[in-house]
Amino acid sequence: MPKYGFLGLGIMGQAMAANLVKAGYDVTVWNRTADKCEPLLALGAMKAQTPAEVMAACDICFAMVSDPAAALDLCFAGQGVLEGMKEGKAYVDISTVDAETAIAIDKAVRARGGRYLEAPVSGSKKPAEDGTLVFLCGGDEELYREASPALEIMGKALFHLGEVGSGARMKLVVNMTMGTMMNALGEGLALAGKTGLDAETLLQVFSQGAIDNPMFSMKGPLMARGEYPTAFPLKHMQKDMRLALQLGEQAEQPLPVAAAANAQFIKAKRQGGADSDFSAVFDVIR
Repeated sequence: MPKYGFLGLGIMGQAMAANLVKAGYDVTVWNRTADKCEPLLALGAMKAQTPAEVMAACDICFAMVSDPAAALDLCFAGQGVLEGMKEGKAYVDISTVDAETAIAIDKAVRARGGRYLEAPVSGSKKPAEDGTLVFLCGGDEELYREASPALEIMGKALFHLGEVGSGARMKLVVNMTMGTMMNALGEGLALAGKTGLDAETLLQVFSQGAIDNPMFSMKGPLMARGEYPTAFPLKHMQKDMRLALQLGEQAEQPLPVAAAANAQFIKAKRQGGADSDFSAVFDVIR
């Protein structure tokens, strides 16, 4: 059985690593804030002092960090992933980054004799806890097959989309669409409220028609009560919207609806909602 590493134990990484440990895998963990390792150590994981130590100790190392800057730092900084990388080692980055970041990390890993797979996920806190994430992979196909048993513990569906960068692009398209949908749901709830309609009834109507979807049914009732328990932080959604708009620029594809949604997330972040759930954008809509 391969030895796994896991770097980055935030909302998502904590739950994903826990599922690997509970499934009986040998897992070594690291997090910049060391006390976040404690729940996993209690489950049976081992702890390393640096990303390089984790990489050196495992066959396949997973990473889940917040943004491109963090992903690059994790890889290239002193005592980072590259310092523990050698022939035969494998690195699977689950973080949501732009394609250029994924390609840069892939090139550096392969230069050290290692293998790389990008595998950003569609899903937030609850799917991470339940092991029902969707993995959007690009890169080394042999590594994709080798990592699949572990990915299947953490997720319900795996896609290999082609070369490195394709997973990053797919994830940005998915999150861009989700971010615009969240703004549309907020505007619908706000307009209903200001015209004397009941929010709960509106959500019931949604659930019976073509726009029924899990996000509306899960987030809608909480939003109507002004509650935003953090499953996917608003600051991360805004980062993904920004990266998606950059991708649109590169592809010469206008994205006016996404740009308007991004502006609302920026406003919500500036008003103190950065660490709230991304559904808290409703506070600047209503």
